Parts: sequence; structure tokens; C-alpha cells
Amino acid sequence: MQRTLLLVDDEENILSSLTRLLRREGYAIFRANSGQAGLELLKEHEVGVIISDQRMPEMTGVEFLGKVKELYPGTVRIVLSGYTDLKSITDAINEGAIFRFLTKPWDDEILRYNVSEAFTHYELKYENERLAKELRTANAKLEYKVEQKSQDAEFNMAALQITQDVLEYLPVAVVGIAKDGVLVVANRLAHEYLSGTPILGQQADAVLPTEVVTVYQNVVDCDKAWARQEATLDSKNKVNIQCVALGKAINPRGWVIVMNSIEDIQ
Repeated sequence: MQRTLLLVDDEENILSSLTRLLRREGYAIFRANSGQAGLELLKEHEVGVIISDQRMPEMTGVEFLGKVKELYPGTVRIVLSGYTDLKSITDAINEGAIFRFLTKPWDDEILRYNVSEAFTHYELKYENERLAKELRTANAKLEYKVEQKSQDAEFNMAALQITQDVLEYLPVAVVGIAKDGVLVVANRLAHEYLSGTPILGQQADAVLPTEVVTVYQNVVDCDKAWARQEATLDSKNKVNIQCVALGKAINPRGWVIVMNSIEDIQ
């Protein structure tokens, strides 16, 4: 970051002396011979530190720096003055309009040190503001992502509920079998076909009717993608039984069995 300095004094020789002293520090220096001229320069350039004389016609240094504080609060403001103006300068310091008060005539080393310290103060404040802005932006993005994830979760929950309801009220019996042979899904009609027997969590070949197990084992043992067979359950329900492997026929994720009443098909 280029360190930019504004010098304000109605005496040209003072401006020249300050410029010669501070230019060797590598600052970009602007000069103004009045408070109003300084304000005009600030409209066009971003300035980090301002050194202003106190005793200037039309607008004193304290008045000028007070306006700068209102318009450009991030700048660091230094006033040069004699002890005769101490009361007004002290008031300005207490109000936060002035960062440092340096006396005329100044000590070159003290002046250079205070200007360097002023720039350090400016840069720390600038960096803190930048980090705070980045943090606000990051927080806003995080809040948006959290909100989106919350909305997605609500949608997924609603979709899952609808899916469960659709499965439950399908006009066919549906049974889902996990890879280890355990029954994990059975809708309303499946329980009716199986006389309401609790089957979830049981081994499929242990609780399903023999006719259903035959179709299921035909798919499992022969690594088939599917198999179908008509059968009569409990001597009353004539059904079409179809078993389908979930995924590839070899090493599937599981199996689904669908049972349709023959009368319903016709």
C-alpha cells in the first residue's frame, strides 16, 4: 500500500520544508495552501495521513481537520501549532479530530517518527476494517449456505414422506429385501397378503410364503436381474409375483418383490 501524505499550510516555505524532510521516507506527498484546497484534494485522492498548520486564514487547522473527520474518518490527522493555540487543539484531541499535536518549530526526528506511527495506525485500522468486511461477507455466505441446506433438508424430508406415503398406498404389495436377506420394507398390501404377520427385520426366506421365496431364490441363486411367477397365496389370493434385483444382477444392493392380484391385472 502506497503511503500518501497531505500537507496543508498557508506558508509555502513551511510546505517546502516539510516536503524535503518527508519525501526521503518514500511517501507520496500532496500539498495544499488552505483548508478548502485540502478538502478539494481529498475529493480526488485517498490520503492516509494529514499534517495541517493551525493558524491559517478563513479556516483554522482544527476546523479543517474537524471537517476531514466527518468526511474521511479513516484518515489520521496531525496538527502543527504553537502553544498559544493549546486550548482549541486540546478540545479537538478530546473530540477525536486530531491524532497528534506537534509544536512549531518541530524536531525533525520527532516529526518523522510521529508521521511513521500515524501511517502504522492508519494501516492497522485499514487492515482491521478489511478483515471485518471479509468476515461479514464470509458470515453472510455461511448463513446463506446454512439456509439453503435447511431448505434442502425440509424438501428432502417432505419428499421422503411423500415417497413413503406413495409406497404405502400403492395398489400392489411391495416388499424390500436388503443385501443380507433381511426384510426392510413392506407396504400395507404386503402385510395384508401375508396375513398381517410382522415381517420387518426378519430373514426373507424364513417368513415369506414358499411361493414368494421360490421366485426370490430363483433371482438370488441364479444371479438374475428379475424373475416372475403366478401363485396362489393361502389358497385364496391368486397373485403375480415378480422379484427384481436392485442394481446389477451380480452382487446387487438388494431386491424388491411386487405382488399383483391376478384379478386386478385383468
